Amino acid sequence: MAVLPSIQELLRSCEHSAIHLEMRDGYDRDDPMFLAWQQGRGDDPNRDRSTWWRPWLDVVAEVTDRGVRIQRARIISEPVSEYIRFEYDGTFTNVAAGEEIRWLPRRKATDIALPGNDFWVFDEEHARIGYFDGDGKSTEHEMTDDPAVLKLCLSAFEAVWNRAIPHERFQPRMKSSAVPGR
Repeated sequence: MAVLPSIQELLRSCEHSAIHLEMRDGYDRDDPMFLAWQQGRGDDPNRDRSTWWRPWLDVVAEVTDRGVRIQRARIISEPVSEYIRFEYDGTFTNVAAGEEIRWLPRRKATDIALPGNDFWVFDEEHARIGYFDGDGKSTEHEMTDDPAVLKLCLSAFEAVWNRAIPHERFQPRMKSSAVPGR
């Protein structure tokens, strides 16, 4: 099996656009950043930027500074899972680096034809499909230039993006037992 380029490499090779659709309510629950957040040590927009800036954000800033548009849409269940709350709380870092992010409650996506997996599409020419196990751990990625796959991914993303709520206006609906202030 060929080694695929990393998402960072693919972003750096972009000339115009990169889109990313996330459709899971949880990803790697062993992620050190998620575990730290659960213990109250999440990123804080009021602290010095050096405390929350990381290499991924350098790549995003580098690419968006060149004029490449990076858009991420997340389809989520409500009330949101703990993992989605973690993502929501940390999204300010992606926005600060230049990503545009929107959220779509799953109940508003019922009539949208969606691919079965999360994906990235780079310059509307190449798709990187992500596969995950039932616990949200990444298991494999696949690159494709298949026109039918690209057409589905692009149309799904456009439909989601047009309905989704920009991050700065989105307020996730929490479970009633959610801890205040978290």
